[in-house]
Amino acid sequence: MESLELLRSRPVRERADAARNREKVLAAAAKLFAEKGVEAVSMDAIAAEAEVGKGTLFRRFGDKSGLAVALLDAREHELQERILSGPPPLGPGAVARDRLVAFFTAYLDYLLAHLDLVRMSETASQGARYRIGAYRFWHRHVAILLAEAAPGRDADALSHTLLAAVAAEVVGVLRDELGEARARAGVTELARAVCSGS
Repeated sequence: MESLELLRSRPVRERADAARNREKVLAAAAKLFAEKGVEAVSMDAIAAEAEVGKGTLFRRFGDKSGLAVALLDAREHELQERILSGPPPLGPGAVARDRLVAFFTAYLDYLLAHLDLVRMSETASQGARYRIGAYRFWHRHVAILLAEAAPGRDADALSHTLLAAVAAEVVGVLRDELGEARARAGVTELARAVCSGS
């Protein structure tokens, strides 16, 4: 199986002026998204707030979904670090079933805190969710845990299936129709069932 360490997101090396512009754009986007909502903010407004040219913004991020991915990167990296070296049960040292439930609990914390941004990054184009580097990391992590917790099953297919339950669109509907507590309970119950059912 492919190593989780190889799939972890890495900081991009860039010139100092490019790094400053990137930080200005990300700060402006975060501020405007928080104030007005993701859908209500245009790329023009972000460029104006960041005091950079529109060309710089579009070259660097492409569109709002590219900005969403960049804004989420630090949060995803933090969760990846906790998975790789944090305390159990999310980090190493717990049984696979407990780690799997801890992962989905932590992922839902991250997702629900940033639902609009994650939804935008996952639905920007057909298949966008599966091209995001973090998705490959989540998939491999879940597959490794499933291979240990439920030997003899198709861990790769089950990993995609479980992760489908935490797609931003799905979680948004679950939260809106059933409430956050029931949405969380449903996902973690599904993870437990995959490990224990036959």
